[in-house]
Amino acid sequence: MKKRILVANRGEIAIRLIRAIQELGYEAIAVYETPDEMSRHIRIADEAVLLGDGPRCDYLNIEKVIRAAKRSEACAIHPGYGFLAENPYFAKACEKTDIVFIGPTSDIIANLGNKVVARQIMAEAGIPMVPGTQTLKQGREGLAEALDFAGHYGYPIMLKATSGGGGRGIRRIESDAEMKEQIPIARAEALAAFNDDSVYLEKVIVNPKHVEVQILADSHGHTVHLGTRDCSIQRRNQKLVEIAPSMIKDKKLIDEICETAVRAAKAARYLNAGTVEFLIDQDMKYYFMEINTRVQVEHTVTEMITGIDIVRNQINIAFGKPLSFTQDDVQIRGHAIEVRINAEDPKNDFMPEGGKKVSVYRSTGGFGVRLDGFVYQGYIIPEVYDSLLVKLTVHGFTWDETVGRLKRCLQNFAIRGPKTTIPFYMNIANEKDFLSGDFDTSYIETHPHIFYYDEDSSEVGKLSRFIAEIQYRGENPFAK
Repeated sequence: MKKRILVANRGEIAIRLIRAIQELGYEAIAVYETPDEMSRHIRIADEAVLLGDGPRCDYLNIEKVIRAAKRSEACAIHPGYGFLAENPYFAKACEKTDIVFIGPTSDIIANLGNKVVARQIMAEAGIPMVPGTQTLKQGREGLAEALDFAGHYGYPIMLKATSGGGGRGIRRIESDAEMKEQIPIARAEALAAFNDDSVYLEKVIVNPKHVEVQILADSHGHTVHLGTRDCSIQRRNQKLVEIAPSMIKDKKLIDEICETAVRAAKAARYLNAGTVEFLIDQDMKYYFMEINTRVQVEHTVTEMITGIDIVRNQINIAFGKPLSFTQDDVQIRGHAIEVRINAEDPKNDFMPEGGKKVSVYRSTGGFGVRLDGFVYQGYIIPEVYDSLLVKLTVHGFTWDETVGRLKRCLQNFAIRGPKTTIPFYMNIANEKDFLSGDFDTSYIETHPHIFYYDEDSSEVGKLSRFIAEIQYRGENPFAK
């Protein structure tokens, strides 16, 4: 009997995992909640198990997921990203029931998921870090600690949830008054999101570049990096555009950052795929931020420039196999850009467009183009999940070639029904600072003109309207 692997996720990442599992000769087991009963991931899997009516609660129910794995005779679980991917209790539950967890051990996830513990590990290894505090004490003592730190380093200060991640649980504080007001609010939000109300502080690095390094580490003592990614274009600490490799031209600095990432992974005794994230200030000094203990949304750009299948390696590592390549084998070829095409209205504070039907879906394609998605024509977007429809990743051997390919793909991509981020990304792709590679985390705030576009007059709008009209009339424009 073939090995069976359960995919504890949904949407595009579930499809990505299922493909890798089946390519390796294993059977893929999907799970789903009732709102996802029309989702593509359950149709391409070898078997699908209904967890419950949801929404979200069943995808997050450790006991139900483990029971589904046992019932379907799965020997391993891949959590993808989000949901249970960085939950040490889920990894521990797999370990206790002799199910292979495709990711780091529960201890590693717990240590690196606690940002204060992670900072301690890095400090002992001599990894450069942003000045910060230990976990703040409760009540007045914690406030006094916070005000003392701010008095020493000065504002702005970043208030963070100790167990935070994915851009959640982060607040920028500009004054003592804000500190007093925001600490209890942040604690309440952290408790609701992470079941942990602890918080800590870090000095803000003003307008940094956000650079991360992809790591793979096996159980045979081999740890390699797959180069850098630039994730500086963000909105509220959540990434919008991902680029590989970083646009920083100082090769010596980039090499040093990559070597530091490997040292950080080894200090944490890291296993499987992970991402070491850094901030780089305006003086080109770099600081460790965190290690994400999962496959990243943006792993596609790294795969495009290296030709290395990160998910395939995750599975092999989890089954005890050594990496099949060395650091010297990793070659960076050209550039890659990923944009997340979401059912959102950027002009309306990125309001989700859940509940709407995709009346037209005409995807792009061609040389150097990759699509990771699950949407199709007729699909009704659930209101209860993330608004991501498809990830568009393009590759080229020069930056100009890559940007040109991105523009062409965005022009030819037609999605009708919900508003999407396509015209917003087209504006970015034509913006001079983006074209020059000169941007940092302040990009969205300092380039408000990228929100000015007329959807109906855009190439995407014209093509979508044309297709919608001929479909409505039942005509074939190519028949004559």
